[in-house]
Amino acid sequence: MKITDVDVWVVNLPLLNPFTSSFETKTGETRTVVRIRTDDGVEGWGETMWGRPVAAIVRAIAGDLIGTSPFALESFHRRQHMVPFFHGYLGYAAIAALDVACWDAMGKATGQSVTDLLGGPVRDEVPITALVTRADAPGASADALPGQLADHAARVVAEGGFGAVKLKGSTDVAGDVAIMRALRAALPEVNLRVDPNAAWSVPDSIRAGIALEELDLEYLEDPCVGIDGMSQVRAKVRIPLCTNMCVVRFEDFAPAMRLNAVDVIHGDVYKWGGIAATKALAAHCETFGLGMNLHSGGELGIATAAHLAVVSSTPVLSRAIDSMYYLHADDIIEPLHLEGGRLRVPTGSGLGVTVDEEKLRHFAGVNEREGDLTG
Repeated sequence: MKITDVDVWVVNLPLLNPFTSSFETKTGETRTVVRIRTDDGVEGWGETMWGRPVAAIVRAIAGDLIGTSPFALESFHRRQHMVPFFHGYLGYAAIAALDVACWDAMGKATGQSVTDLLGGPVRDEVPITALVTRADAPGASADALPGQLADHAARVVAEGGFGAVKLKGSTDVAGDVAIMRALRAALPEVNLRVDPNAAWSVPDSIRAGIALEELDLEYLEDPCVGIDGMSQVRAKVRIPLCTNMCVVRFEDFAPAMRLNAVDVIHGDVYKWGGIAATKALAAHCETFGLGMNLHSGGELGIATAAHLAVVSSTPVLSRAIDSMYYLHADDIIEPLHLEGGRLRVPTGSGLGVTVDEEKLRHFAGVNEREGDLTG
């Protein structure tokens, strides 16, 4: 069984509503999609973060897979281990696209789900987080914003059955604290999180963290920049600290542990360079007594299915994961089953999803006309 072809597309898909963080507002998502084909007719699909820059790297390294088995992932990763050194996140994302496609092909070749290849399920459904941003209360004044966002979040929780809500924070520290207080008043039983994407200074993070302690947050995610800054905040604030910005590769793990900088690490198949790397991160977190969760970079159905396989087969991943899946207006696969704030883990061979190639071509055409929306 040898890989004979690698195809690459860049697609733009719309969001149901604008999505605002501390550094951008986006109305859609750009993703890179790959397909590998083998000499005995097996296809494997992968999808990863961002668009044309990642796709260029995928095309540059894809030739290294031609003539090899999709099962030979260890040697592929070893040959490409310098790609992230030169390309950073983009390099990890490019490798992950091909990695996931190989896992999909391995599952299809053996008639097994990726979940089973990873050790079998410890859960069949995965809770996801409801995401709240300032774009959910368009035109609201500063005084009215907390109440309007709390009302919005309460509707989302009631309609979708979510057990966790995350606010995407901003540079307005006091405003974020006010919103979190309103969210807690409206949702007393829901797990709450806030993520300013490192937009706060260390002093502001400490002051805000102390003010938020009474709200019993599940965690405070990346309030400030860097391992040193997070360590200072953790020493003063009695809320668990989570990161997907200062522990983003294995080289960051030891410094973060030495400085007691974090309590929860967000993994991500596409930011960490593949499925096995994400499982290895889970083992590190368990060894050091840390919590772990999964970050969302705007996954469509292929990438979400890979995340579900990892979560389904990994006991430490017990929290509601971040996922923007439910915020997309369309997809290139048949919709994954979402009910009661939970995504059902696909059980078919490979990733268990089927790509609609007509939609793939349509959304690739949108990218060709409009360029990349994100990344």
